[in-house]
Amino acid sequence: MKKNKSADLCPLCGGKKKTGVTTFTADLTSGVVVVRKVPATVCTQCGADWIDDRVAKQIENIVNDARKKRLQVEVTSFS
Repeated sequence: MKKNKSADLCPLCGGKKKTGVTTFTADLTSGVVVVRKVPATVCTQCGADWIDDRVAKQIENIVNDARKKRLQVEVTSFS
């Protein structure tokens, strides 16, 4: 099967996308949640990032847990 070359290019700047990590931040009314070292596809040129659905679901769980704790700031690493 032939791989789609345009899928490897950033739709924002045309740079090359590669596997990497990013930081996800959520601003809640009760505080801020920062999740570091999140697996993502990252543009090597402009830094834009994309998180797949499986990872997004795990981040959603982390954010919901932080919301329940009602902390002003929660910083964690993705695991």
